[in-house]
Amino acid sequence: MNELSLATPSLLFPAISLLMLAYTNRFLALSTIIRQLYDTHRRSPHVNNLRQIGNFRRRVALIRGMQACGVVSLLSCIVSMVLVFFGNSGPAQFMFIASLALMVLSLLLCLTEVLISDAALNILLQDIEQDLRKLDR
Repeated sequence: MNELSLATPSLLFPAISLLMLAYTNRFLALSTIIRQLYDTHRRSPHVNNLRQIGNFRRRVALIRGMQACGVVSLLSCIVSMVLVFFGNSGPAQFMFIASLALMVLSLLLCLTEVLISDAALNILLQDIEQDLRKLDR
């Protein structure tokens, strides 16, 4: 197996940082939507809002998982670099592989969240279609 250098784990830093920024933006957008739903519900409750709540809960949990995996991936990367610095190449390689695995898990959670977000948009589109069909009659 090739020796791990300090440069190899450092390659993940920009990728992980950009992922964390994207995940934070997704969380902020979702929290804004949930707050708007809350305000709308307080003004005029509607049964269709109930269909969105489970979706929002799953998405928040997925984003939390995405962020956690991203943070632990970054920490694993840092530990890997420290281990390389002190000449512990075996554990350093293990930590680097763990960092990569956590990044992959984070991306898979992100993909799942995107698919659920798509389902939420389809619920809204179905509601619009139903309203338009009622008007068309």
